[in-house]
Amino acid sequence: MGFIRENTKEVRIGNKVIGGSNPVAIQSMTNTKTEDVKATVEQIHRLEAAGCEIIRCAVPTMEAAEAFSEIKKQINIPLVADIHFDYRLAIAAMEHGADKIRINPGNIGDNDRVKAVVDVAKERNIPIRVGVNSGSLEKHLIEKYHGVTAEGIVESALDKVKLIEDMGYDNLVVSIKSSDVLMCVHAHELIAEKTNYPLHVGITESGTVYSGNIKSSVGLGAILYQGIGNTIRVSLSGDPVEEIKTAKLVLKTLGLRKGGIEVVSCPTCGRTQIDLIGLANQVETMVADIPLDIKVAVMGCVVNGPGEAKEADIGIAGGRGEGLLIKKGEIIRKLPEAELLPALREELLNWNK
Repeated sequence: MGFIRENTKEVRIGNKVIGGSNPVAIQSMTNTKTEDVKATVEQIHRLEAAGCEIIRCAVPTMEAAEAFSEIKKQINIPLVADIHFDYRLAIAAMEHGADKIRINPGNIGDNDRVKAVVDVAKERNIPIRVGVNSGSLEKHLIEKYHGVTAEGIVESALDKVKLIEDMGYDNLVVSIKSSDVLMCVHAHELIAEKTNYPLHVGITESGTVYSGNIKSSVGLGAILYQGIGNTIRVSLSGDPVEEIKTAKLVLKTLGLRKGGIEVVSCPTCGRTQIDLIGLANQVETMVADIPLDIKVAVMGCVVNGPGEAKEADIGIAGGRGEGLLIKKGEIIRKLPEAELLPALREELLNWNK
């Protein structure tokens, strides 16, 4: 583990602090029209319930910036404004309650415009996330490094950080994103050695729920495992609630989060005599709202089932039309297949009683 997450600077975003010894925070971004306060707030409430800790909304218009006042009153997590091109929208979003703004100083205009944004942020002590995407890398860096490279992305980000530091402000979060997973991983390794600002990590434009989950999990896993990254977003083309589920599971798999039931299930084979795939999916859905930090096994046969289930806190192992309920390694009941799920839920609901 080369890098130590705790060595990063702490940055407060609304009621949340990232960096230092704080846990890696989970972010998402709404895909509603920000101007539609009702739809945006409804989506944020769903994301909050799923475990989202920081939410970002696009601010493409002045109306969207003004909507922040209303949105902020109705949500409980920090609200971040995503700004491109128009520096006036960044200022308006801060005036209407943004807890943080995300800008790419490269696309917001000349230094006077960047300074106008920085001055308002400084006055209100609102953090700025300095974001650079591989897709918007400056021409001189593409020429210098003969193409889009991790080195070029890092140099671009650090140039922008220095620009803002020279304006007298250092309440910053840095993000460097690329849709090329290996380039993204390498860029994070390079930048972690050169700055102690907290890093927002994500694989950009990662794709549909299927391919995006795999690319994000591989990329985020490789970066986070090295001790890099203070807040993450999984980017998926789909319902943003899916982003939260994936982010939680990535952090949990890496030992960076506890809590929530982990469901393990066997891959099925020719011995399987019950609808194990259907059962495992049902179990995963059923336990989503039960706040226990335990492992539940769903096994498809009576050969490996009981043994595998013993490693979990509780489990079910299916035979032909019936199955076993196994708790703490002991078989406690034999039940018809139709009664396995209700019996498992009953046990979980009464776990600490």
